[in-house]
Amino acid sequence: MIAESHRRTGIGADGIRYVHTLGPHGTNLETAAHEWLHRRGIDGKIQLHASLEAALDAVPDDGEHALAACAVYPALHTLTFGNLHRLHMVDSFIMPTHNMVLASAGVDNPRTVSTHPAPVGLVPEAAESRLVLSNSQAAIDCAAGSSEGCVTTIVAAERYGLRVLRDYGPVPMVFTIHQVLAVDVATDAAADTAAGRPETTGALL
Repeated sequence: MIAESHRRTGIGADGIRYVHTLGPHGTNLETAAHEWLHRRGIDGKIQLHASLEAALDAVPDDGEHALAACAVYPALHTLTFGNLHRLHMVDSFIMPTHNMVLASAGVDNPRTVSTHPAPVGLVPEAAESRLVLSNSQAAIDCAAGSSEGCVTTIVAAERYGLRVLRDYGPVPMVFTIHQVLAVDVATDAAADTAAGRPETTGALL
């Protein structure tokens, strides 16, 4: 049923050539986007954005573009269900993240820690969390002195010359691929009904 609908609307991973995801360089999502293109054998391009929301606002609805997200990305449910007419999950895979670390520019016990909302649970209880848009941005802010420490990836910590205070290791993570393609949902549902196929709204829940 779903496969038939996808063939009719053009939804599917085969046409994707551009993957948009969270930057700056050094995020887990950037690595996941490269991994997905490699696994699919696609000679595609990756573009980084300040947030997935910003990425979705910037890309065309032609089906060649997709967002790479992950299961713990904040408000992914809002992004998905708020854009059912143009954002379609077409693939997912499990891959370990980079080692997640607590790092600083020098202090042993940072009192302020920059962190993306997803790994905020790794911030020491005695420290104040300062939320930013990505793990890489957390490292950038820490290196610039905006906070005494950060929760980030080992890649970003090394890139910005930070000292690792605690290494939490890699985290097995579900990454998702969302094709950006405008689809008339009402027309698609009507086509299913005309063909004698039951509506599938809510069936995946």
